[in-house]
Amino acid sequence: MARDARDGDNIMEIIPAIDLKGGKCVRLRQGRDEATTDYSSDPVAVAREWVAQGARRLHVVNLDGAFGRQSGNLAVVKEIASAVDVAVQYGGGLRSRESIDSALEAGVARIVLGTAAMENRGLVEESLQAFGGERIIVALDAVGGKVATRGWTSVTDLDVVQAARELYAMGMDEVLYTDIGRDGMMTGPDLATLGELAEIGIGILASGGISSEGDVQALLSMKAPNLTGVIVGRALYEKAVTLSSLIALTGRR
Repeated sequence: MARDARDGDNIMEIIPAIDLKGGKCVRLRQGRDEATTDYSSDPVAVAREWVAQGARRLHVVNLDGAFGRQSGNLAVVKEIASAVDVAVQYGGGLRSRESIDSALEAGVARIVLGTAAMENRGLVEESLQAFGGERIIVALDAVGGKVATRGWTSVTDLDVVQAARELYAMGMDEVLYTDIGRDGMMTGPDLATLGELAEIGIGILASGGISSEGDVQALLSMKAPNLTGVIVGRALYEKAVTLSSLIALTGRR
């Protein structure tokens, strides 16, 4: 399960995001498909650069898959996984056992389930049994505290904290929480909800709004051992922060 406060390796990870759309590395604002900024036509080179700067895990998202489109992004992910020697976690449109198996065969270390986890709990249970809680992450994308699905276009009635409790009870090790309103906006993390989630016991990856060293320091100041990592995207690509400086804040070199 999530790391215990007594665990000697409870340092929060800084995890660069690589969002793929049409084979390019991009970022969205507030999860909107039309609000796209292109950053690189060579995602593999981007992945290598983040690892060279100290990343120990990469967060790769197939945005085309998240919005229900076909793409060649899985081939890009396979190239990334072959090019780096760190764990690659991958999500976006993985809504069947076949798609999960294909991603794992491509060299992905951890699968990130979003819509499927909310609409098909049987798939989550099957995946947990087949691969273990350490290889499956559920993305809890939220609008106003309610879980959103289908590429963040459909908001459910499910409370994000309650959803995390249910996933923890199922045997999940880690969930990824994104406040969609903050995603790509560099307005700071949702500390209040993250505090609630961190008390459950499941590992929490924080995403959305990170814009500065101060934002990461605020997360560290929570002293929550179950806050296992923070995903950073736009702030890195627009050079508002450097990966090395954020990693240094955690005490990891």
